[in-house]
Amino acid sequence: MIYGGRMGVPAFEYYEYAQRTKDYVVLIPVINEGERILKELYRAYKHHIADHADLVICDGGSTDGSLEEKKLKKLQVNTLLVKKDKGKQGAQLRMGIYWALKRGYRGVITIDGNYKDSIEDIPRFILKLEEGYDFVQGSRFIKGGRAVNTPPVRNIAVRLIHAPVISLTAGQRFTDTTNAYRAYSARYLADERVAPLRDVFMTYELLAYLSVRATQLGYRACEIPVMRAYPRKGKTPTKISFFKGNSELMKILFRNFKGAYNPK
Repeated sequence: MIYGGRMGVPAFEYYEYAQRTKDYVVLIPVINEGERILKELYRAYKHHIADHADLVICDGGSTDGSLEEKKLKKLQVNTLLVKKDKGKQGAQLRMGIYWALKRGYRGVITIDGNYKDSIEDIPRFILKLEEGYDFVQGSRFIKGGRAVNTPPVRNIAVRLIHAPVISLTAGQRFTDTTNAYRAYSARYLADERVAPLRDVFMTYELLAYLSVRATQLGYRACEIPVMRAYPRKGKTPTKISFFKGNSELMKILFRNFKGAYNPK
């Protein structure tokens, strides 16, 4: 089926393998992740994550054959959304958030699809949402978390630049602010003072913005420990280029600090 798109939501195709079965949904943005996404889904299958939340893939237009329907169904994926419009991660997440709100989920968990994160911790995010938190950030840097083979430059940038600026903007301390493994309540995402379904969020703007807007508006936020593991050798699984990508992240960080993404 095709969703034609509207202001703030990209056009996308959707392949609904099952109706909504849970109160919570896991949105997994991917593009050409190959075996990594299949390994991640198998890890979710092994840990019975589909017993706790529906799994929805938010594809940016993969061409590597990794999202074949038979494989996804076998691994208990509920729905595949395929973006047919401009934009990168931010557009993929907007498409997923729109789907989640339309379906009536009580909360959304997001996680990268490149097999770096401990997807088995999904129930712990849900527990925090059930306790009344509206933004739950996964962190490898707090007690109980594990940072495995984190590239030194990234480690320094997160700890000394990104996390302090996000914390200052939010008015609450966060330690792992580039980590897309987090959860949001539906009431937070549906708040018109948040308004995440806007075309300004094309790349990584939405992650930075949603990290700070919750506490700015008086919503409850917290961190929970997670594991993020990079491969010991070989290419680092990331879509952020060293120079251009990191430069753009810094621009987004400081625009966010100035309130540039707040609804007008």
